[in-house]
Amino acid sequence: MLTQVKKTLFGAAVMAAGVVPALAADIYEPPVYAPEPVYTQPEPEPVDYGGWYIRGDLDYHATKFRGGNYITYGPPPGTGAFDSGDIDSSWSVGGGVGYQVSRYLRTDLTLDWMGKADFNGSTSGFCGGVPCTSVDTSSYSALLLLANAYAEFGTWHGITPYVGAGIGGAYVKWDTLRNTAGGITTDHEGSANWRFAWALMAGASYCLTNDLKLDVGYRYANIGGGRMFEYASGVAPGFDKGFHIHEGRVGLRYQFGGRSSCYEPEPVAYEPPVEPPVYK
Repeated sequence: MLTQVKKTLFGAAVMAAGVVPALAADIYEPPVYAPEPVYTQPEPEPVDYGGWYIRGDLDYHATKFRGGNYITYGPPPGTGAFDSGDIDSSWSVGGGVGYQVSRYLRTDLTLDWMGKADFNGSTSGFCGGVPCTSVDTSSYSALLLLANAYAEFGTWHGITPYVGAGIGGAYVKWDTLRNTAGGITTDHEGSANWRFAWALMAGASYCLTNDLKLDVGYRYANIGGGRMFEYASGVAPGFDKGFHIHEGRVGLRYQFGGRSSCYEPEPVAYEPPVEPPVYK
């Protein structure tokens, strides 16, 4: 009986020894999965659009005379007014310095010299007790100093539209006013003085290079009234009521440092990060 039990245990041991290698051969090995790529656009580096710039401008402008009046000393004393007054078109040249605050905002300080424009006017009065009309001729020139701010609306195909406004002053210089009435000519010395001025602008710039722009636009300038001519032959001083000025302008702007709105950063090629394999 004991011998039979030993044989049975030995046989069971042999069978178990044969099963263990088979189980070892069937051990599960998990597959290797590569991580799914996550494509994210890299954050663009911030671009500094701030920078100083200089500008030069030319324009051709039309000036509207807003009227004028003068003092008379009699008899009887009183005041008179111009019946008419026209100023010829002229041109101006100017320059300035400014700062590009951001891609959509810039400011500058400009100074323009407006070339001489001829004035022709007339007045009504009495010459030796008889009604008569005078012929008045002169010319004026001006320096226009403005502090300006502009809002820009982005750049498309190198073109940047903008609007702006300015405030400052104008130094207006009148030449001698020659008054002819009843066959008598009287010369009144012209006056020169500073006046309040403001302006509104609209236009667009075009990128010639990353730093150089061609600027084309319109500017409306309003110059306040002031003294026009001095006393002579019982008349004066005279005063004009100011001017409306409509300007067509063209100029160049060159920016130092920073980036102008012409700048377009080079595209950055995306390179996904390398991650170790994940076992699941």
